[in-house]
Amino acid sequence: MSALPLVAIGLLLLATGLIGFYGLRISRTTSDFFVASRTVRPVWNASAISGEYLSAGTFLGLSGLVLLSGAEAFWFPVGYAAGYLLVLLFVAGPLRRSGAYTIPDFVHARLDSVVARRVTSVLVLVIGWLYVVPQLHGAALVITSVAPVPPWVGSVGIAVVVSAVVAAGGMRSITFVQAFQFWVKLTALALPLVFVLMALGGAFEPGGAIVTFDPAAVFPHDAGPGGLDAYATVSLLLALLLGTTGLPHVLVRFYTSPDGGSARRTTVVVLVMISVFYMVSSTLGLVARVVAPDLAEPGVADTVVLTLPTRLVPGLGGELLAALVVAGAFAAFLGTSSGLVVALAGVVSQDLFGGTVRSFRWSAVACTLIPLAFALVTIPQGLVTSVGTVFVFAASALSPVILLGVWWRRLTARGAVAGMVVGSVLCATALLASSALGAAGYGAGPTEEAADGVGVVRALLAQPAAWTIPIATATVVVVSLLDRHGPPLRTDRFLRRLHVPELRRR
Repeated sequence: MSALPLVAIGLLLLATGLIGFYGLRISRTTSDFFVASRTVRPVWNASAISGEYLSAGTFLGLSGLVLLSGAEAFWFPVGYAAGYLLVLLFVAGPLRRSGAYTIPDFVHARLDSVVARRVTSVLVLVIGWLYVVPQLHGAALVITSVAPVPPWVGSVGIAVVVSAVVAAGGMRSITFVQAFQFWVKLTALALPLVFVLMALGGAFEPGGAIVTFDPAAVFPHDAGPGGLDAYATVSLLLALLLGTTGLPHVLVRFYTSPDGGSARRTTVVVLVMISVFYMVSSTLGLVARVVAPDLAEPGVADTVVLTLPTRLVPGLGGELLAALVVAGAFAAFLGTSSGLVVALAGVVSQDLFGGTVRSFRWSAVACTLIPLAFALVTIPQGLVTSVGTVFVFAASALSPVILLGVWWRRLTARGAVAGMVVGSVLCATALLASSALGAAGYGAGPTEEAADGVGVVRALLAQPAAWTIPIATATVVVVSLLDRHGPPLRTDRFLRRLHVPELRRR
């Protein structure tokens, strides 16, 4: 087995450590650690956001899902990208103008309620930890595919590096690290794709042999969705659209922009960057359906981007490309995990320890160890599926309150708490029940129709966003309207701060 992938991982970790150390040198104040002193410019911030948003589920899992499902898997990148469009239109500018450090800070300032803040903090931690676990699973998957070592080595290695870099320099340091890692990830997929496409054209065959490209293998003719398929697709798309507005590590980055206008410009650049990345990743999955159909198995499909270069590009060139892909995969794990940990550490430090730099550092270590322990005792599922579950939960539990908090004057603390509790409980119950049905052998998937109706029930439980989000939103609205206390007295002034640009306020 070639040592090149291990060398690539070592170089990436070294570069990450050096960049993090540079961030440590200029991180001095509390504002540096929590929001990088709100000085991150659009292109740099967009690179950092893309670096943390494009996780293991995208880098490895999207190509694997396209390999398994073909064009039907395109709903995932469409939903991920469109989610940022909603953030651009409805959330980015107002959140930056709020002046908060974290999502619980925003909820507290908007509703003047400690209870609402505490509930939000718990949900932020749950969402963050659920998102970190797939990154650690992905690291274990990659390390075992390139070296004869136990899976825990990859998970522990990522956890150690992330906790060290975040604790050392906070948001300031992580901004540099994540921006660097985005370009590593894009290069690690785009460059192999170029060579893979050249191989399909016979560029590396002595006789110029061309691999036959069968469109039917990529776009099956019998892929028309039935009733349950259509429901699952719509529900999934709704979760991806709204879930982005409930992800703590995404929203906290807008607090690092100098002003609301800068936050909106940052989001536009993010849309361009992640769209390019999704096109590259999806194309690799389509190519794999032609040249690597033997990998189309759950669990194995997630390794397809690691395998394609050595299959199609002969000799040392293929090994170098594979090593580059491995480095990109670890950049994905590091970028997303570090973004999540810095967001969670900010919440824990602010809510429990007064928001000092020292408490931030200890919180970063704790917020890494908890998901690491969970990852070590659980079996990894499909990476895209695991990340998709987090989007569903975030969309059900947090997104309605954040959107209504920005745009609806009559929102009250009791309405927000009720909506968050109802949305999170309904979503968690549905997902756990779906897993229990699957373990009991009732249907192989959420869209399998059964004569006794189990297929319908499983579809509703496996993709619950289509009904949990409306119920959670209705709960927020109804309870707020019935709340005799009404919204806080300073609501109008706070909303004016959110929606009036900085120059006009001055």
